[in-house]
Amino acid sequence: MVTSRYASLTRSELALLVPELLLCGHLIDRSGMAHVLGALGREGMTAVAIDEWQLASPVYTRRMRRALDISSDGVDAIFKGFQLDIGAPPQFMDFRYKVIDHDHGEFHLDHCGALADVEPMGTEYVVAMCHDIEDPTFDATALATNPHAQVRPIHRPPREPADRKPVCAWTVTIDPAHEPPSPHPDAQLVAGSEAAATVLDPIDPEDPGQHNYSGPLLSDLRFEDFSRSALIRIADEVSLQHHLLTLGYRTAVESRTEPEVALDILRKQFTGIAGLTAARIRAALGLGDDMAALAKVLRLHPALNPAAYVDVEVSAETTGGEQLVELRIGRGCGAVDDGAWPALLDPEHLAPLDALVRGVNPRFHTRVRSATECELTLEIGCADLPYREADEVAITRFSTGAAFAFTDRGTPLPLTVL
Repeated sequence: MVTSRYASLTRSELALLVPELLLCGHLIDRSGMAHVLGALGREGMTAVAIDEWQLASPVYTRRMRRALDISSDGVDAIFKGFQLDIGAPPQFMDFRYKVIDHDHGEFHLDHCGALADVEPMGTEYVVAMCHDIEDPTFDATALATNPHAQVRPIHRPPREPADRKPVCAWTVTIDPAHEPPSPHPDAQLVAGSEAAATVLDPIDPEDPGQHNYSGPLLSDLRFEDFSRSALIRIADEVSLQHHLLTLGYRTAVESRTEPEVALDILRKQFTGIAGLTAARIRAALGLGDDMAALAKVLRLHPALNPAAYVDVEVSAETTGGEQLVELRIGRGCGAVDDGAWPALLDPEHLAPLDALVRGVNPRFHTRVRSATECELTLEIGCADLPYREADEVAITRFSTGAAFAFTDRGTPLPLTVL
C-alpha cells in the first residue's frame, strides 16, 4: 500500500489542513461554473451542477462512512456525512442540526457562503442554486446513507425579508414507503472509476485521539480531537472528493459540448481552483514563499493527492546556483486512467500548474524537463518579476470563500445519545 503524503504532517497541522481541503473542494464550482455559464448559459450551468453532485456525492459519502465507521442509517448518520462533505464545508456553510429520532430531523444554515456568492447575481441564480440544484442533490447525498431518505425545504431563498435568518431550513425524513429514484444514467462512470475504488491507509485504532465517528452526532467537528491517523485518512478521502466531483463535472460537461470545448473548460476549472487552493494551504500552514514552501504545498495539494491515486514525486535541488523544485507526474496511475486533473497536463498545457505554483509565489513558473508516455517531468524556477494572476484564479476569487477565515468554536455538543 502506498503511504499517504499527508503522513508528513503533525496532528495539529492536519487539523488545520482538513477544513481547508473541505472548503477548497466546495470552491471547485466557483472555478468551474463560470466557464460553463459562458459556454452553456444559466440553464446549462444548472444542469451541469445537478449532474456533477448527483454523480459524485453518493460515491464519496459511502467512502467516508466506511472510513470512519459511520454504520447507522438514521438521520444522525446523514448529518455526519454532511459534516465531512465538500458540499458543506464547516462554518462557510454553517449547518445546524436537530435530530428528533432515527427517521426525523431538521437542519438550517445560520450562514451560507454559497448564497453570499450568488445573491448579488440576482433572483434567477438564487432559485437555480437553492431550488433546482439543491432538491435533487440533497436527496442524492442523503440516499447514500438511507435509500428511503427525503430532504425537503421548510423555507429557503430568495429571502423574504432580504436579511432573513436562518437563510434556509430543511426537514429530513426516512420513510420506508418512499421509493428511491432510479440511479443517474451516467452513475457508473463515476461509481466505477479508479477514484471510487482507491484503497487508502487504514486508521490505526491505537493512535491517540478519536479514530472514528461511530459515537453521537456532534454540533461541530473539532478536527484536533481526531487522531493523527484518522486525520490522514480524512485528508486523503477529502482529496478524493475533489477528484470525484471533477469526474462528475467532466461527465456533465462532455455530454453537452464538443470534445475540444470540454477540455478547454476542464483546464480552466483546474487552473482557477489550483491557484486558490495552493494560496490557502500556504496561508493555513504559515509557510513562506520559497522553494521549500512550494515543495510542501505540492506534496499536500489535493489535485496531486492521495498518493494511492496520483503518482507524483517532488524534490528540491540547486542547479547552476539556481534553486529549483522538480515535479514528476507518472502516467500510469488511477488519476490519469480516470481522466482526472493530472490527465489534463501535458507540455502544451501547464497553465494549471503555473497557477498552482504562483499561489505560493507569483514569480514561480514551470518548465518541461522531459515528457514520455510514462511520465511528465517539470522543473519550477523563480523569475525576476511576478507574473500576472491568471484570469481563472481571479474569477475563483469572486467567492467569499477565497478569503474565509475559520474560527475556534470551542467544545462541540453531542446532539444524539447512543
